[in-house]
Amino acid sequence: MQNNIDGYCDYIRVEGKSPRTIEGYKLDLDQLHSFLKQFFENEEVRVEEINTLQIRDFLRWLHDKPDCNRSLARKTAALRGFFSYLMLSDIISANPMLKIKRPKYEKKLPHFFSEDEINLLLSIPDQNTKCGIRDRAILETIYSSGLRLAELAGIQLGDIDFRRGRIRVVGKGNKERIIPIGRPALDAIRSYLPVREDFQTQHSSNLLFLTYRGKDFDTKQLDIILGRYISIVAQQKGYSPHTLRHSFATHMLARGADLRAIQEMLGHSQLSTTEIYTHVTLEDIKDAYRKGHPRGKG
Repeated sequence: MQNNIDGYCDYIRVEGKSPRTIEGYKLDLDQLHSFLKQFFENEEVRVEEINTLQIRDFLRWLHDKPDCNRSLARKTAALRGFFSYLMLSDIISANPMLKIKRPKYEKKLPHFFSEDEINLLLSIPDQNTKCGIRDRAILETIYSSGLRLAELAGIQLGDIDFRRGRIRVVGKGNKERIIPIGRPALDAIRSYLPVREDFQTQHSSNLLFLTYRGKDFDTKQLDIILGRYISIVAQQKGYSPHTLRHSFATHMLARGADLRAIQEMLGHSQLSTTEIYTHVTLEDIKDAYRKGHPRGKG
């Protein structure tokens, strides 16, 4: 089975799945492999002998674990893709996932900053230091265009169109999209560009944002740096640099932006993924009603 898992990972890599997705799917399938060894008495697991009952036992075992929720849906997606690949490759003649229903999970509403909190957050980086100027530009860009950290890390110098107010990013699955970027973010980038030369070395790439040593950022480094600013504004568990992306979508929707336009800007393949922000906005409206209307409580 391990060879089949490796083959599937190579297959979805060619299809354009992100390294993070491939890593997650491999962990899910390795977990299934370990679980199935009990049915095969710790001998080699033969994929053509895996049946629906064994898959259901695996999913039931996962369901009984704490905090399974959304991860169960992802693991089911990994299994569906894996067995579909085995069918396409004529490795198995029957798909054990055909009778497995897609699990329903509770959608947790994303955290988001209020507009006042965003203004406070963007004012924190010290504009008298080169790192502060860079970090302000990073925060402004993420919030202005709703970027993922990986997308921000991959922005090239030539991806910013200052005249038209646009930015080119490469999202999940190597899909390219053009997104509007606001004047405050553009101004922050303009202020950063002369400072970028102080970070740059002869080995630096053409990426827009560079580390203190002139190297490319990875998402972990960005998460740590931006997390320090965010912790000053919001101590609540769950607030992270990704909360800026949630805030972008929530504030856009609250001010009347079209849901499909937000979907395009966020790079969501399914509208249903974007629709969660309608629930956030509705809850926000309800909360404002309860606080502000004289008969809103009760």
